[in-house]
Amino acid sequence: MVADPDRPDAYSDDLITRVLGEAKTIALVGASPNVARPSYGVMAFLMSRGHKVIPINPGQAGKTIHDETVYARLSDVPVAVDLVDVFRDSAAVAGLVDEALALPTRPKAIWLQLGVRDDAAAARAEAAGLTIIQNRCPAIEYGRLGL
Repeated sequence: MVADPDRPDAYSDDLITRVLGEAKTIALVGASPNVARPSYGVMAFLMSRGHKVIPINPGQAGKTIHDETVYARLSDVPVAVDLVDVFRDSAAVAGLVDEALALPTRPKAIWLQLGVRDDAAAARAEAAGLTIIQNRCPAIEYGRLGL
C-alpha cells in the first residue's frame, strides 16, 4: 500500500494496526545489547506485546539480546518472519529490502524506524507485494493507537 505522495509518512491507522496485529515474528535489524540504544528498548517493548523478536546484528551474532539468539543477517534466521523492523540508517535500506525479497518465505512487511526512509527501495518492496512503513516507530504507534 503506497502512502499519499504528498504526505509520504501518512499511513492509515487501519494499516498500522493490521501490520502490528499480523506480525507474530519480527526480525529486528540493528538490534543492540546497549540498554541506552532505542533498539534495545523497542525490542523489549515488542516482546512484552507478545511478539517473537529475533535480533539481527552481525557484530553480535551468536550472542543473545533479551535472551534471544542474535543472527548476522536476515538469511541466517531459521524461521520465517512476518515483519522486518529496521534500526539502520537509510543507506542500508536498499540492501535489506533485497535481502528480504530473496528469503524463501518473504516477510509480509518492512518497517523503517524514525528518520529512516528510502522511497526507491520502498517502491520495490511494494511492487513485490510487501507492505512498507517508513519513518515510524511501532512502540510509539502502539501507544498512539491504544493497542
